[in-house]
Amino acid sequence: MIALTFVTNDDRTIATDAAPGETLLHAGQRAGLPLEGTCGGQMACATCHVLIDPAFADRLPASTAEEEDMLDLVPDATRASRLACQVILTPRLDGLIARLP
Repeated sequence: MIALTFVTNDDRTIATDAAPGETLLHAGQRAGLPLEGTCGGQMACATCHVLIDPAFADRLPASTAEEEDMLDLVPDATRASRLACQVILTPRLDGLIARLP
């Protein structure tokens, strides 16, 4: 299992775990977080926008052009922004911290 910590926009921490191959979106939804994922992971919305802790940024594959295009539509996007539906969890991401904007 892969340990994850979500930090809510009111600074509560929610610890959960996920199986390798699961998306960060699915893990967050299972933990009861308000990550909508309205488009079902098709990158047609940004309702699963999260901020990845900088310590883990270099462990993720680079965003695709499609993901970057969708993040361009998010008013509070930063360099740490990712779509949780596009983050596939691997053992390399054990301990990942993601903040909900």
